[in-house]
Amino acid sequence: MAAAAAAGLALTPVDAQTPTADFGTPPAGEIPIIFNDHHIYSKPDRLKANRVLAALVRGNTVLVPLRSMFEQTGATVSYDAASGTVDVSKPGSDVKVTVGRPEVIINGESRPLDVPPQIYHGSVVVPLRVISEGMGAYVQWIPERKTVVVRYIAAPSPAPPPPLTTPAPEPLAAPSAAPSAEPTPKPARRTRYERFVVGDYLFAPKVYNEFSPGNSGVGVSYTARAALEFKAGLSWLVSADYRSYRYPHDDDGTGRVGDPGFVTVIGGYGQTEVPSFVAKDSDLDGHLGIRIANPRIYVGVGYLHREENYGYPKLNGLGFGLEKLPDLDRPFSVYASAYDYPNVNADFTYPQDLYTCPPGGTAACAPGSLYGTTAKLTDRFLTYQIGVTLLLTGARDPFGLFLDGGYLGDSIRAKALSPSDAIERGAYLGLGLKL
Repeated sequence: MAAAAAAGLALTPVDAQTPTADFGTPPAGEIPIIFNDHHIYSKPDRLKANRVLAALVRGNTVLVPLRSMFEQTGATVSYDAASGTVDVSKPGSDVKVTVGRPEVIINGESRPLDVPPQIYHGSVVVPLRVISEGMGAYVQWIPERKTVVVRYIAAPSPAPPPPLTTPAPEPLAAPSAAPSAEPTPKPARRTRYERFVVGDYLFAPKVYNEFSPGNSGVGVSYTARAALEFKAGLSWLVSADYRSYRYPHDDDGTGRVGDPGFVTVIGGYGQTEVPSFVAKDSDLDGHLGIRIANPRIYVGVGYLHREENYGYPKLNGLGFGLEKLPDLDRPFSVYASAYDYPNVNADFTYPQDLYTCPPGGTAACAPGSLYGTTAKLTDRFLTYQIGVTLLLTGARDPFGLFLDGGYLGDSIRAKALSPSDAIERGAYLGLGLKL
């Protein structure tokens, strides 16, 4: 649209005897205004009646001086300096805009504007297409000429009534409507790429594993997330998810059957008694995804790092999954993710077995003992999450707070050497910041 300058002259029917008009040269960064195949002003780089005689380009949007442009259509233009509101009206059409507000009200209906009205050289300039169409014009893009044409078609004047003494004439055929040009598709709304960080409190998560038969979390359990969308040919996502679960392991100290202090150990050695303590499990989950559908649905690969505070080796593994990001340009949105890690593992070195390795060192071990050998401890992890966001600031604000809440969990299936299956899950609530 920024090229809608002198190329527009090629569309103007000019009589062979009429000299070509001198339309002048627009100032840098501005374009002359095209109206019904004619430039409104012959010299768009000069002022006439204290009005700017040229249009501006902001991104993909052409802005025109509101009063100068729309008084040409017979509209009445009024401006309230106190509120910055402009009202353009004519029979059958009423348009209101406010300087700095990305909204136009056409015949009482609100529509968004990609570029808000603004003050330029003392005049209010507004987006050409939305306001022109609201005032009964059509705006046509001529791609081969790189020209925008704006036309207002006046309604035909009604025929005067016949004299009373004259017999009513045969009804005239209705005048044929002016041929309509193909409507120009409105430019697609610019894609907003999300960037945000969020922290949430986990409410007493439930944990089932060899240390906990379903105990509720104690202390502070929490989760933190961050995500960045960007475009590099295709739309990409980089995100990270950290989860920390704290829960009690209980031991009644009796050593009898049913004592919850007895724990199945790694490697199939049976059980051992573990005194009471507060266990902590931590997962760090990183994702790289590519968008496969809208709104903001990604398929990606993930890397999981797992740590505990009860002496197990640190686990790592690759996986894959799906992720739906929140839409933080809306007051309310839903998001979700699910990632499967088939083999999350670590090296495990067998400790001394009192049954096959009595005190005295390796030489005292029975034949076939695994003492001192290394094998892979392996689990399968499924991480999942579903939540909602509620904006606490304006949807169009570039930065803002939002309320975040939902439900998440880990489902762990024991594989090689692992003592038991495990489940960790709970509801959460917190605050996020869109960037």
